[in-house]
This record gives sequence, structure tokens and C-alpha cells, in this order.
Amino acid sequence: MDYKSTAKDILEALGGKENVTAAAHCATRLRLVVNDESQIDQKQLDEMEIVKGTFSTGGQYQIILGPGIVNEVYKDFAELTDISDMSTSEVSSAGSKKMNPIQRFVKMLSDIFVPIIPAIVAGGLLMGLNNLLTAPDFFMEGKSLIDAYPNMADLAALINTFANAAFVFLPILIGFSATKRFGGNPYLGATLGMLMVHPDLLNGYGYANAVASGEVPIWKIFGFGIEKVGYQGTVLPVLASSFILAKLETLLRRRVPSVLDNLVTPLLSIFITGILTFIIVGPLTRGAGNAVTDGLVWLYDSAGFIGGGLFGLLYAPIVITGMHHSFLAVETQLLADVVKTGGSFIFPIAAMSNVAQGAATLAVLLLTTNAKLKGVASAAGISALLGITEPAMFGVNLKLRYPFFGAIVGAAVGSAFIALFKVKAIALGAAGLPGIISIKPGMMILYIIGMVITFAVAFAVTILLGKRDAKKNGVTTS
Repeated sequence: MDYKSTAKDILEALGGKENVTAAAHCATRLRLVVNDESQIDQKQLDEMEIVKGTFSTGGQYQIILGPGIVNEVYKDFAELTDISDMSTSEVSSAGSKKMNPIQRFVKMLSDIFVPIIPAIVAGGLLMGLNNLLTAPDFFMEGKSLIDAYPNMADLAALINTFANAAFVFLPILIGFSATKRFGGNPYLGATLGMLMVHPDLLNGYGYANAVASGEVPIWKIFGFGIEKVGYQGTVLPVLASSFILAKLETLLRRRVPSVLDNLVTPLLSIFITGILTFIIVGPLTRGAGNAVTDGLVWLYDSAGFIGGGLFGLLYAPIVITGMHHSFLAVETQLLADVVKTGGSFIFPIAAMSNVAQGAATLAVLLLTTNAKLKGVASAAGISALLGITEPAMFGVNLKLRYPFFGAIVGAAVGSAFIALFKVKAIALGAAGLPGIISIKPGMMILYIIGMVITFAVAFAVTILLGKRDAKKNGVTTS
């Protein structure tokens, strides 16, 4: 393949070197920031064999090329544009300047929570494994595995300890990531997180019972009482405190003489932020976080299949805007307090949406006679079923439109079904077929049924819409 020629063609379609201000690549996509998207020749890009799809999100214009290929094309593209050595985060930062305030807020949440997802996924999946060992009636009637094999009890206890670590010490992870995002020293952020879950404090999970019994421990300082309560499994308190820490550190570094900076700035940053956290920020945001979580759980539990169906219908359109990244903070809180919330209802609905996108794309594979579209649809459809939907959604479904409508109908029906039975996840993972392991043990069969319903409806509706619009969309029925 002539990668240099391909890079030239892509640059020409983008409106030339003058229209490209930033460029990097990830595993499968060129990630670009352009001055004026109206100058892009979309038809020329669509006709290129190497281009699997394009989409615009978060101030970036992204071109899907595929693993391996994107690396080679980028080398020549960077040379042609005189842009090199840019990371995806730098491109993302450049693209954020083109966003509105809401988009920037969503991106901020994404920047904080995406890096810690692997730790949460690992902990959640270990929690699921523990549930498989301890859940009665899952493998045998009336018994769990450890009831039948008592010698496995310590293995289950060990796995449970491993699983809880990421959630018990969640403020440390968030403190590090959030303080870094807000422009502060991430290690001071981690220290703040450690302070908030220090073992000398009352465990945050026992706070409600301590309040009910009137036994909340306090520090008595100059006649003023400060509650000695930890913030295990919380999100909002550490986010707010990390913001204060980062801004206070930045302010102090500007004012403190350089000879004293390394001594005074960390000391005052941690001490002042810590005092504010336990007196004002923590109590206020703990209450706000609990109210938001309780409200979402109540809405899901009370809205039933109608609410679930509506969420499933809207999930893919929300993904297009990038607003789905804001769900990460909510899911983290739901999973951190899984005993109270029962788990996350967002993950199963996201999985139904992804499966629906895959089903619609595979329906296009059956309908179309276009060789390039067949190649894209086959790979993209399978990828979507496994939880990666960008190639399917942006490379096939949105371009043809009717598959996207078929997909959101399928997602709505499947999501209504799982909402009817209150299916929830106890972990994050690949939101698709592999997501079964993330679901609560007693709900796995219902999750599978939901995926089957979603796939069947999305596939059938797409076939019907495709045959109706065959002439209009340039496809023929098989």
C-alpha cells in the first residue's frame, strides 16, 4: 500500500495543510483538529478504500483507518503537515478550545475518570467472581460453591479483599487523577485522598449508622467540633477537594518565594485543603452525592420499563454528543456503594445499545452489494457486539441513517426488558457480549435474554427499513 499517496489524498480531502492545526493517532484513528470542517470533502474521504469511517466529536475530526495502517499513514501525514510528536491528549486539548462550556465539563469528567477505569474494572470483575463463589442457587440448588466446598471459603475472602480495594481507596485514585487534571501536583492529590480514607477516621460506610446512634466521633479544637469521618467510596467530595487543592497550590506557587516553595507550598496546600474538606466541603458534597445517587436509583427503580426504554433509545444519540462520558462519575458512585445501590443500571443499558448498533450493522452487511461497505460492516458489526461501537456507528449506521434508527429501536426494546427486571452490573467492562461477567449473578440469564431481544429487534427493523429505502440509499436486498 502506498501510504504516502494515501496521506496526500486524505490531506487534500481535509482542505489542505492550512486547514489542519493538530494531528495525532490512537490505535485505529487519525485524530485531527481542523480550522473549518466545512472545507472537508466528505465524499472524497468516503470513496477512499482505506477509510473505514469518519466522525466529529469533542472538537476533533477523526478518521478510522484500522490498527497498523493508521501508524503508517500518520508518519507521512505528519511529514506533509509539518505536525509531529503530538500526543492524543495534546490534540484533545486543542480540540477542547472549540467546545462549548457543557462539552468542556463533560471532557473534564472524562479526563479524570477514564484513566482510573482499569482499576475499577479489575475490582468490579473480581467482585463478580466473588459473587459467583458465594451466590446460592447459581451452580447448585440451595447452596453456593463455598457451601458445597468449604475449603474454598478463604479463596472467596481473598478475592473479596482484592475486589474491595479499588472502591475502599477510591478517593486516592480520584484525588491523583483529578488534581492532575486541575493543574496541581497529582501526588498531593493522592495524599489528600489518603487523608480522606485514613484508618483513624470512622469508615464512611458506617456513617449513617453512627448518626442514627449518635456516636459520630469528633475532633474538639478550640471548642469547635469536626467530625472524624472518612470518605470511602465517594466521588463528589474528593472531586471538589482536589479542585480546591490544585487551585490553592497554583496560587501559593505564585506567591511563595522560590527558596521556600518546596517546603511551604505542599504543607499549606494539604493542611488548608484538609481543614476545608472536613469542615465544609466534605459534609456538603457527601450529602449532595448521596442525594444524586439515591435519586437516580429511585428513578430507575420507579420508572420501570418505560424509563429504561427511553434511556436505551437515547443512549446512542448521547454517545454522538460525547455526553456519555459524564456517566462515568455516576457509575463510579453506583459501583462504589453497590451494597446500597445494587449496582449500576447504566452499564447494562449501554451494552444493549452497543449490541443494537452491531446488529444493525450486520443487517447492512446482508443488504448491501457494495464491496467496501460489506468489508467495513462485517468487521464493525462484530466489534460493536464486543463493545467497540465507533466503526459501526460512525462508519456505517449514521452514514446510511436507517440502520441507526433500527439500532436505537432495538436498544429501546432490549433496555425496557432489562429495566423491567432491574438488571444491574456490579462492575465496568466491555459493554456488549463479554459484559456478562460484569452482571450480578442472579441476573445474568436476564441480561442474555435482553441481548437476544435487542439483537433480533435491531436486525429486523434495520432489514425492514433497508428494504423500504433500498433505492433511496443505494443498497439492494439480498
